[in-house]
Amino acid sequence: MQFLKLALACLLLMWSQVAGAHPSRPTVWAESAMVKVRPETPPRCQRSISLTAARNEFVSFQVVLHGGTTGLRGVSAALPELRAGRSRIQGGDLLLYREAFLDITTPTPPGTTPGRWPDGLVPDVDEVVGEKRLAFPFDVPAGEARAVWVDVHVPSNARPGNYRGTVTVRGEGFVSRVEVRLQVVDAVLPSTSSLRSAFLLWPPHVCRAFTGDPVCPVDTQVRLLKLFHRMALEHRITLASAFPREVNLPTWDLPDYDTFNERWGPFLDGTAPNRLQGARMTALQYLGPANGASLTEFQTEAEARGWLSRSFDYVGDEPPYGTSWEAVAARAELTRTAAPLLRTLLTSTVTELEAHGLLEEIDIITVLVNFIDGTKPPYVGDQRPKYDDFLAQPRRELWLYQSCASHGCSPNEPPPPENIPGQGWPSYMVDRSAAKARGMQWLDFINGASGELYYQTVGLLYTAWTTQFRFNGNGDGTLFYPGLPSIIGGTTEIPLPSLRMKLIRQGMQDYEWLKLVSDAGDPAYARAVARKLIPHAWAVPDDGEAFDRARLLLIKRYRQLCRDRVSPP
Repeated sequence: MQFLKLALACLLLMWSQVAGAHPSRPTVWAESAMVKVRPETPPRCQRSISLTAARNEFVSFQVVLHGGTTGLRGVSAALPELRAGRSRIQGGDLLLYREAFLDITTPTPPGTTPGRWPDGLVPDVDEVVGEKRLAFPFDVPAGEARAVWVDVHVPSNARPGNYRGTVTVRGEGFVSRVEVRLQVVDAVLPSTSSLRSAFLLWPPHVCRAFTGDPVCPVDTQVRLLKLFHRMALEHRITLASAFPREVNLPTWDLPDYDTFNERWGPFLDGTAPNRLQGARMTALQYLGPANGASLTEFQTEAEARGWLSRSFDYVGDEPPYGTSWEAVAARAELTRTAAPLLRTLLTSTVTELEAHGLLEEIDIITVLVNFIDGTKPPYVGDQRPKYDDFLAQPRRELWLYQSCASHGCSPNEPPPPENIPGQGWPSYMVDRSAAKARGMQWLDFINGASGELYYQTVGLLYTAWTTQFRFNGNGDGTLFYPGLPSIIGGTTEIPLPSLRMKLIRQGMQDYEWLKLVSDAGDPAYARAVARKLIPHAWAVPDDGEAFDRARLLLIKRYRQLCRDRVSPP
């Protein structure tokens, strides 16, 4: 009988859509994480969702509501547990957020539409300090859609099996349910990401967002930045430069290395509280003075404390535009002389380094994704083979990064012609498809990159709830939101993740599956799946389901390889 009622409701819903009218009654449905739900999103009839995950993996989905002709008031949602026999996933491993809209008036070019886009996530109970917040209740206006984001973290000790649970949605005079099915497979993702990352953060932006002044006391910076580090590690990325700065200077406020270790050692060593137990920072940027004594001291301390292999000195940015080639050469020589074991990092290409005679001075070449598989001279086509000789040397690494070049950095600059409906460059912009934010880590794998750089994560943190338009894109250099109690409730100030951070985390986890299949004995299969999904760096699809299908293929292949290894001859 329940099935017949649901079928009839679906038929009525489809009829109303054909007739061009909103359904008379509010509608609730399950949606994947790969759809950005906007107010104009039409209702669907999907009352259940099926998920697959490893142990120690996050998997997400959405519960979406449409107000129909009447709207909904006082909406709340709850997912008490997922259960398989006596095994349960519950508590802090199940988090719900209300999706907040960013009202975009100037779209990221080309072709995106203005209006409200989902991005900020207001938690029911936050993952940082565990306080009840103001996700619920909320209202759904008539004729519009709203969404609840659901995060499931599968504990590392969860038993493999088929888990089930129910999201119950309540409003004034309204109750609806969405069924959740989760298959936990016999695999474990590492807490520390295999793909290194250096997502940068400028502390004065944090001070301004939380105190109103870009200059705030060191104690305040320490308190806030610890929360940012935890949030980043929960999303499998590293904030490599998130340390207090001296007033009006780019150098860190460093009383001594024992104090630094007391404050930040737990994040570098994997002992800080985190749902990903043991998660460690994968990169550490040297932020001390540009003198030999300070560099030598850093190398000594970092080596003694086990951080040196993850440390780097950022010797220049995009020369000759951000830094002159002469300045790059001088800084690289200084670091080579004073701290020869500290890796040097530069955003450039092997072609430019060869032309300026600096190839031997750089350990980590960090290449703009548009230049690794480009469409404009001198980087037309696959450039990756040009890095083989460089990478054959000890301690050499290739990293990738994306920038405003994915959409065009200036209103006067024509947008990349490759960005057409259905494909384009990877992008962390708010008003790009969910797939665009998930694609970068696949390109890291395809190109054999061992790390990813992102230039800023809090660029417009202080206006994040109202505008993030920067360098001609919405969200360029801003991945967090300021969780002020006046906005989200509770009593403690915290950073909040964006929806894009959730998608980046999914991309980081996709990288783990690609690596698992490769390490289990079939790198050709992993590469083939990745290349079929993204044939060129400029051809990241907008089809979110294609990413989900590719991930499931990798999971299936990994399980086959594991069975083959234990099967008798």
